[in-house]
Amino acid sequence: MKKVDYIIVGLGIAGISLCEQLQKLGKSFVVIDNGLEGSTAKSGGVFNPTILKRFTAAWNATVFYPVAVNFYHQLSEKLHQNIFVETPILRIFKNVEEQNNWSVASDKRELQQFLSTEFLKNTNTSVDAPFGFGKVLGTGRIHTANLLLCYHNYLIKKDFLFSEDFKYEAIQQNENSVTYKNISAKKIIFAEGAKVIENPFFPKHAIIGNKGEYVIIKAPDLNVAALLKGPMYIIPLGNHQYKVGATYSRDDYGTDPTEAAKEEILSKLKTFITCPFEVIRQTAGVRSTTKDHRPLLGSLDENPNFIFFNGLGSRGFMMAPLLSEILFNYLEDNVPIPQEMDIRRML
Repeated sequence: MKKVDYIIVGLGIAGISLCEQLQKLGKSFVVIDNGLEGSTAKSGGVFNPTILKRFTAAWNATVFYPVAVNFYHQLSEKLHQNIFVETPILRIFKNVEEQNNWSVASDKRELQQFLSTEFLKNTNTSVDAPFGFGKVLGTGRIHTANLLLCYHNYLIKKDFLFSEDFKYEAIQQNENSVTYKNISAKKIIFAEGAKVIENPFFPKHAIIGNKGEYVIIKAPDLNVAALLKGPMYIIPLGNHQYKVGATYSRDDYGTDPTEAAKEEILSKLKTFITCPFEVIRQTAGVRSTTKDHRPLLGSLDENPNFIFFNGLGSRGFMMAPLLSEILFNYLEDNVPIPQEMDIRRML
């Protein structure tokens, strides 16, 4: 029987953040993950502490932001890979009113470090932006495919990863421990993303599937290096390829790309770029979101040794590093989880 402190189910950004937290503080663990691509792999990997539709700060951005930036820089060094690239987001202004709203927002204390007060003129003839851009600072892109592959290989070398489907029926609960097949642990942590909907121990009403789709295009004449935000994001991938999206389809757990989403993305794309492009492929993933747009951390009374780390939505890359610390303090030192993050609020 293999004995560890924790069993972790799932290896998206929540699972990776938790692994790093446990290692930093000397706790033993194993991860069970089937290697299939989840929402982390399918996401655009945009790291953005603002909400650019309304020019506001994301929830608790000033708290989550510094922890996340430090986390990704340290992880890049650890894996000897360029996981996190800091690059600005250029937000296309639709009119003068948006310029004025940006100026007002940039004076707010929680946004001063993120919204540049300088407007940028558009010099790219392939982009339709007559009112120019607002520049978002402190932003960047996570190279998700590289992160997942490198971290998967890292755990394999450490003998911390079991690449297999998780079988819920194989769990056995004791008063102070959990057994899964030939592994014994103090607790099991489910960091499954939207796949948690298949978990028989999870309250299904607590999560909302939110499907997001992207289209990858090739546009040799576009010549965009920064992250560009118009009606959709344009995310440079290199070699004249760009990831464009994403859509939002509430209460949708399907993972197959749809023609309707493709048409929506391309229709919006054509409103702000003027050069020809070729569609290369389309991807789809499901974000795990909640009604109040807050994460789900902790355990439920009926299964106190079953821990949940979920509900991160589209801000998971920014929130996961600090949330893993909060969850660890709850597990090891019985520090209460803030009520707005506690899964018990959903009961």
